[in-house]
Amino acid sequence: MGQWSGISDFFAMGGYAQYVWGAYGMVFFCFICEVFGLVRRRQKAAKELLMGARAHQAEEDL
Repeated sequence: MGQWSGISDFFAMGGYAQYVWGAYGMVFFCFICEVFGLVRRRQKAAKELLMGARAHQAEEDL
């Protein structure tokens, strides 16, 4: 069958489960934080562009 004799052995990771699954958890957490950060930076950039375009339009209207 392979290295593990069952699903519980797979999840136990030969006694290193806390390190292996902890590392996967940290990577997943970092990915989620990066996605939220990207969304926030994109929203901020879009807001700044819109405000700049409005300011430019107001200058032209004078």
